[in-house]
Amino acid sequence: MLYYELSGNGKEELVLLHGFMENTTIWTDMEERLSDDFRLIKIDLPGHGSSPIYSEVHTMEFMAEKVKEVTDHLNLKKFHLLGHSMGGYVSLAFAGIFPEVLKSITLFFSSPMADDAEKKEQRLKSLRVIREAFAGYVNAGVPNLFNPNEKAFLEVKIAVAKEIALSTPNEGAAAAVQGMAERTEKWDIIHSFRERILVIAGKHDTAVKTEEVLEQLPDRTNLKSYLVDCGHNGHWEKPAVCAEIINTELLHQLPKKLIF
Repeated sequence: MLYYELSGNGKEELVLLHGFMENTTIWTDMEERLSDDFRLIKIDLPGHGSSPIYSEVHTMEFMAEKVKEVTDHLNLKKFHLLGHSMGGYVSLAFAGIFPEVLKSITLFFSSPMADDAEKKEQRLKSLRVIREAFAGYVNAGVPNLFNPNEKAFLEVKIAVAKEIALSTPNEGAAAAVQGMAERTEKWDIIHSFRERILVIAGKHDTAVKTEEVLEQLPDRTNLKSYLVDCGHNGHWEKPAVCAEIINTELLHQLPKKLIF
């Protein structure tokens, strides 16, 4: 079974899924700002953190099924699911397979879009680098995921992100890359899912086609989107803003102050 951690004693259960080359520790800054009404379930996805590598390819659907094993083990009946980046892809796959157990899904700097041909080719070309020069891959790629206008201010956070990424087994990273390259678009889930959908996106996110995603979101009463002044990593760049959005939208709490 996947590694997980629990915190909080709230009545609303929120499952947190990290992104590519991350683990449960990424939530530290945001966790202390989330409402006490939440009980948090933080999970290491396959091949990341303390969770095992299962095969050469970890599809998003496979990861979703492994997450379901954890939620079943914890006897979670109805819960909120939030996924950062790759964790958002897994969340959408989960919603497609197990919609009956979800109160909401939150795409946290993520997308329902599949890779286009160019992005898919880039991912598959990166496999050799991941296996043979992983440190170089991490050191070159991680800083580009942060707001380029605030890199000096975010230097410490970038260093933390690199350290976490370097702790990821390179074969676990490779299995995830292949799974992400194979994933299909999930706009059908966005249109058919009947519970709450929250989308939190970054103005300076180079990993997600933010404008395209926001433009294509349907106008539905159960869907709300926010555009935050940050890059791909709102949990590190704007933890207070992101936590306040989550508290407000998932718990229907009034914000303590204006977010923007």
